[in-house]
Amino acid sequence: MKILDNKRQLFKLAAVTSFFALVGCSESGEDKAKGPAFQINQNPFPSTYKPIVSKSVLITHATVLDGIGGVFNDSSVLLQDGKIVAIGNDLSVPDDGVIVDAKGKWVTPGIIDVHSHLGVYPAPGGTAHSDGNEATNPVTAEVWAEHSIWPQDAGFQRALAGGVTVMQILPGSANLVGGRGVTVKNLPSATVQDMKFPNAPYGMKMACGENPKRVYGQKGGPSTRMGNVAGYRQAWADAQNYQRSWDKYYADHEAGKKDAKVPKRDLKLETLALALKGEILVHMHCYRADDMGTMLDVMKEFNYKIAAFHHAVESYKIADQLAEAGVCSAMWADWWGFKLEAYDGIQENIPMVHAANACAIVHSDSDLGIQRLNQEAAKAWANGRRAGIDISQADAWQWLSANPAKSLGIFEQTGSLEKGKNADVVIWSADPFSTYAQAEHVYLDGALIYDRNVPASWPVSDFELGQPGEGDSK
Repeated sequence: MKILDNKRQLFKLAAVTSFFALVGCSESGEDKAKGPAFQINQNPFPSTYKPIVSKSVLITHATVLDGIGGVFNDSSVLLQDGKIVAIGNDLSVPDDGVIVDAKGKWVTPGIIDVHSHLGVYPAPGGTAHSDGNEATNPVTAEVWAEHSIWPQDAGFQRALAGGVTVMQILPGSANLVGGRGVTVKNLPSATVQDMKFPNAPYGMKMACGENPKRVYGQKGGPSTRMGNVAGYRQAWADAQNYQRSWDKYYADHEAGKKDAKVPKRDLKLETLALALKGEILVHMHCYRADDMGTMLDVMKEFNYKIAAFHHAVESYKIADQLAEAGVCSAMWADWWGFKLEAYDGIQENIPMVHAANACAIVHSDSDLGIQRLNQEAAKAWANGRRAGIDISQADAWQWLSANPAKSLGIFEQTGSLEKGKNADVVIWSADPFSTYAQAEHVYLDGALIYDRNVPASWPVSDFELGQPGEGDSK
């Protein structure tokens, strides 16, 4: 009996020893999930943009608008190594630099258009080139505008002649969520990656109101505004659940759980989840004040940020709310009435939004309007003054450079003539708020890429080579 008792004790001791040995193995990490956690490459199509190497440039004796409300008379601007060095009167340039006498002329930051479809709806038009709307589902967050852009679109060169140095190219507005937009530098290139603004955040196009319900009303919906809102909310809810699945995976992996499972990748929900996190900026086509108010409510419900409402012909009605929410309005100067939701526009919309301390932007949404955005800003500025809204030209230029840059997340790099920023600069033949002013020199990162006085140097797309172009001033 004593021998049996000793054996039982030995078995118990062995079992206890084995248990603690297993625990020890677990605690030492031998049973933890092996290797690093799976990571998604969030930049699979990186920018390959390279600034053109250029000499230093000293622009002298100009009237300078710095893009953030400052005006400098009879001043100089020094561009060096692709950057703004200074604005002043006693500036010098290296011996191999270029001096440009701009007496009687004006200097501004390059124009930034936050709403363009160049390249995705290029000229010449036609169904073969109609690549801006993936109108197959109300939510197509998985598509990227850059994969539709045709760099040979002749519109890029026309925009350059109008002083546009940077633009955001967006999908169209057929869908509740149309997909990713991309910010590009207006440099003639063979591929869109050579144009992409380095490290600029992506945008995501959304649309409210008539367009989605018109496109999908007979295709399974949505067919009403309430259907639109239900569609946004469901998309955001799905994105939240998707993000939770990834958060759980990373938490489980960190905890060493052997069953930590990599979620199935979903390109649509991935874009939406990044927008929820603020890594992709939401740009929303929206006309009516009530629609914008509803979207502000949805924004608060799901805790994301709308960078700008686009078109926004009724922003003047809720300018105080937009200012409080920190949401920009990208607007036309005087285009409305072409459909019912665009009916109640006024000429003072842009200056009224500005006067409410909200973020006002002049945009084009047009291959023609983008060529004369300085005139669009001038019209809005003049209409405001006639209505008793006293805004200086220096402040109004923010609508074309600083505010667009802020809404695109690139204001630290461009949008004003501040020291250290990209030397994206335009020399105008006259006051740019005049219909007679023309962009004479356009600099991108300090390089002269357009000179109105040297037609032989004008960029011409491959599509146009060999064509007479009679009557085309480019």
